[in-house]
Amino acid sequence: MVPAFDFHLRTRIVFGPGKLSMLGQLARQLGAQRVLVVSDPGIVAAGHTARGLQTLAEAGCTAELFDGARENPTTREVEAGVEVARAFRPDLLVGLGGGSSMDCAKGINFLYTNGGKMQDYWGIGKATKPMLPMIAVPTTAGTGSETQSFALISDPETHVKMACGDKKASCAVALLDPELTLTQPARVTALAGIDAIAHAVETAVTKPRTAMSLLFSHEAWRLLAPNFPRVVTEPNDIEARASMQLGASLAGIAIENSMLGAAHALANPLTARFDIPHGQAVGLMLPHVVRFNGAVVNQDYSHLLARIEGRGDVPPPDSGAEGLAQFLSRLLELAGLASRLSELNVDSDLLPACAEDAAKQWTGTFNPRPLSVEDFLNLYRSAW
Repeated sequence: MVPAFDFHLRTRIVFGPGKLSMLGQLARQLGAQRVLVVSDPGIVAAGHTARGLQTLAEAGCTAELFDGARENPTTREVEAGVEVARAFRPDLLVGLGGGSSMDCAKGINFLYTNGGKMQDYWGIGKATKPMLPMIAVPTTAGTGSETQSFALISDPETHVKMACGDKKASCAVALLDPELTLTQPARVTALAGIDAIAHAVETAVTKPRTAMSLLFSHEAWRLLAPNFPRVVTEPNDIEARASMQLGASLAGIAIENSMLGAAHALANPLTARFDIPHGQAVGLMLPHVVRFNGAVVNQDYSHLLARIEGRGDVPPPDSGAEGLAQFLSRLLELAGLASRLSELNVDSDLLPACAEDAAKQWTGTFNPRPLSVEDFLNLYRSAW
């Protein structure tokens, strides 16, 4: 029997090269007059933020810039942005940048409209008041934050990454312009792309997956897996960039409807304890999780391989979990990313503590094969 589901696509997706020019028009369609743009110094330096502000001005919007977003945003950046919002009084937010800028904008939205502190919204559905509409303009192809209702905000004291989710935080519009991704540094392209691929792989096998979520998981995988090698080796290939950006957004929709799995549960402690970038951490752990999960979802992994059969050096579908794990490991190597924890100076003596942390991660509860603390530890050891 097909599992029951409740599906509602809350975000309008506007996609295509040059679509940043529509930002002002889209803002006015949402009735906005005062727009707070949340971005980061790197995106400002690349010139994308100025172009966004220009199109807002041309549409008659008054805009204010908060460029204090940082990688893995913390409550400090969110609170700084809220101060700017309180002084400016926006009626629309724009998150223009990578996942960090979009998450920071969502965090600002929570606190500006509902008050309190970010910790109050850790979990799902904690906002009691309406939130401002938001337009997300991703400049990377990775997190899929633009199509999710979650803000990932770190606590600077505990280093815990808090997933704060509420359907009211869903973006009104995701404006996807692949031209904005051309300025990504090679390492950012690699890290973001591997993260997006991990989203497609994990959402395809999680326990809450549905017939609807699988449509997005599978199409995201079909777009991402063959095009990742292209953007790594031919960074100016706009067609490949477009496929990656759209694939990342579709994977975000899949996450919204099926959640993630053990690879993300394992990655978060590595980022918190050793400051390993998220894409590197999740990409490194993913092949090991695929092998672990193969005992229960091997056929699902075969289906993924079948969807890209003939598009490059792809293992045969009947190789299942092992073939998929080998394919994912080759992508890491192609991108110049580490494939062993020992390469990243991870202290093996701290792996038991990491396993304890991983077992507390919410995403692990959706993994198709249940894990104990010992399972998490064995996965870390296999990756070390």
